[in-house]
Amino acid sequence: MDSKDILSAREKALLRKRTAELKTLLRHELKESDEESLNELWAQALEAGTLQRDAFGMHPLLSDVETGIVLATEIGVSRAAVLGLLTNRLLAGGFISAEEIGRRFGDDVATIVKGLTRINELYEKNPIIESENFKQLLLSLATDMRVILVVIASRVCVMRNIKESENDNARRKVSSEAAYLYAPLAHKLGLYKIKSELEDLSLKYLEHDAYYHIKEKLNATKKSRDAYIERFIKPIDERLKATGLKFHMKGRTKSIHSIWQKMQKQRCPFEGVYDLFAIRIILDSPLEHEKQDCWQVFSIITDMYQPNPKRMRDWLSIPKSNGYESLHITVMGPEGKWVEVQIRTERMDEIAERGLAAHWRYKGVKGGEAAVETWLQSIRGALESGDDLQLMDQFKMDLYEDEVFVFTPHGDLFKLPQGATVLDFAYAIHTKIGNKCTGGRIGGRMVTLRHVLQSGDQVEIMTHVNQVPKQDWLNVAKTGRARSKIRQALKEMAAKDAAFAKEELVRKARNRKIELEEATLMHTMTRLGYRIVTEFYKALADGTLDMNTLLSTYVMQQRHERGETAAQAISADNFNATTNAAATAGKGDVLVIDQNMRGIEYTLARCCQPVYGDDVFGFLTSGGGIKVHRVSCPNAPALRSRYGYRIIDARWEGKGNSQYGITLRIVGQDDLGIVNNITSIISKDEKILLRSISIDSHDGLFSGTLTIMLDDLARLKSLIQKLSNVRGVKNVERM
Repeated sequence: MDSKDILSAREKALLRKRTAELKTLLRHELKESDEESLNELWAQALEAGTLQRDAFGMHPLLSDVETGIVLATEIGVSRAAVLGLLTNRLLAGGFISAEEIGRRFGDDVATIVKGLTRINELYEKNPIIESENFKQLLLSLATDMRVILVVIASRVCVMRNIKESENDNARRKVSSEAAYLYAPLAHKLGLYKIKSELEDLSLKYLEHDAYYHIKEKLNATKKSRDAYIERFIKPIDERLKATGLKFHMKGRTKSIHSIWQKMQKQRCPFEGVYDLFAIRIILDSPLEHEKQDCWQVFSIITDMYQPNPKRMRDWLSIPKSNGYESLHITVMGPEGKWVEVQIRTERMDEIAERGLAAHWRYKGVKGGEAAVETWLQSIRGALESGDDLQLMDQFKMDLYEDEVFVFTPHGDLFKLPQGATVLDFAYAIHTKIGNKCTGGRIGGRMVTLRHVLQSGDQVEIMTHVNQVPKQDWLNVAKTGRARSKIRQALKEMAAKDAAFAKEELVRKARNRKIELEEATLMHTMTRLGYRIVTEFYKALADGTLDMNTLLSTYVMQQRHERGETAAQAISADNFNATTNAAATAGKGDVLVIDQNMRGIEYTLARCCQPVYGDDVFGFLTSGGGIKVHRVSCPNAPALRSRYGYRIIDARWEGKGNSQYGITLRIVGQDDLGIVNNITSIISKDEKILLRSISIDSHDGLFSGTLTIMLDDLARLKSLIQKLSNVRGVKNVERM
């Protein structure tokens, strides 16, 4: 047994404590035989010493018990999900079979274990979530809703325990995945608390400085914020008590990730984010009086404070598809500040905090499981079309979009993401209707298939027998289902056209007594500028490529090949970055970037503008070249998650003798002469060249961008420090 896989004394003590907590939480659900069977099986596994710690040094038994506590306390599912989690590794280690799990613990536990096993096998093949195994992951999750909850809880546990890990590369990978996949999953299932925690922890590990900057600012303003909340809720509290309603109120500060997103979107400093908190009013109301009481509170608040009609959100009359119910209103509070107020009941609040699993406590109330099944069914539908490379992006977009509610002429209700078009609605009704859609009629008025729908629209879809899907429909459709069905139809049409063009080619070649050989035809296709076979036959079918021109070129290629053998092209899929052996010895497969680099085409990414000294990585493009990105590039999480197989570790070598273009954003007070002070600092350094400057001034503040050329990271940091010290400058950041 490897000593590193043995539980330490501290871990044993913690395991005893956590196990006792879990047993207490499950005491009303566990059968007498459950604990005995688990103890026996885990004792065998520990004795065998085959349980391996993860990339962060976490012992599997301890992490599974902690994940079980998250499932029981923060999500609200217990026996079957926890037992599935705790027996999953035992099945993988060969200590028990799936059939034996079913006999000992029940078929529902065995189902969950099978789902978890499929996911583990998927991660063993490739630890990075890319388009193809992402679809397989969703199918695995879709077998049982509790599998989704177990996986999310496991990721929460991992994210909470990797702060001290020295494996920064693995931490960045799981953090990117948590933000890109698991936070949206949690959001869709209504697990808002867990979703916020995953996003905050991801930001903490991926954008360390930004996270702690916001955290420190929140701590510094907490006293004044609490005082304002107290002034705001005091009169509300008095009015609500006078009505006899049972309730409690609390102020909720926005998550750090949410604040960071606002700062990025609005390009403003922390001080520019005004809606840092929301007030939540939670009513203790019987089910039959819930809506009545919520609207009564709404009426009282809007009588006291001026509401903003554009910020009104009614998820009470029509809940979100994930079961979320609440009334949101933004009102003008004291000192002219906008404050968001959320009104809900205890039942609604529990569902909002613990997600759709909480519906199981209220069976027959809202049918939360049916909503999840509808969503999972949409995932299965989206996967029908095969290899959809954009599924992950579309999936994430669908999760985060707000919804609009649209009706058919017969009154059937459909929920679609905000921004959905008439075309999306047609495909939501039926694929055949979508494929034949020519437009719609809303309120007696004809509209195009591009028309964006609004909540409450009653839409009649217009069709024509000769209509077929067009390529530009992909720019019109917003939902994953519609885009998936359009691509599927386009592929089928392209396949038919290609088959017809191929038959025509064979017939004309036979007439000219030309014998077609597949290899020569492929070389001819490349010679004519076509890299993809389907595009080649499509060009033949629509007349872009003349058939006679093709056959003449084919004959020339055939004669050329009979005279000499063409060099075999090297596929980009087999590309391996090769560098000086001495420079990379002992450092693994690393791209070394220096002034003497030869034989490898690389460029610096414009999205993050890396300079000499930045932590960087290489990304193999579809054209075969390499783009060098900063590790902190905004696009890095998506690149690693979707195209992990194209990522190449990289480092700088030698000295930064080149000039690199950098854009800085600068914000400050619009004082007289401040622009001259800024440009003076830059001009004093002969190794820094100012390429352009753009400054806007409004309300006593200025903001703008500077584009400069310099040679390394140290000089850049020094410049940012000097600019930050200029009187009146509030913030200088690299874009």
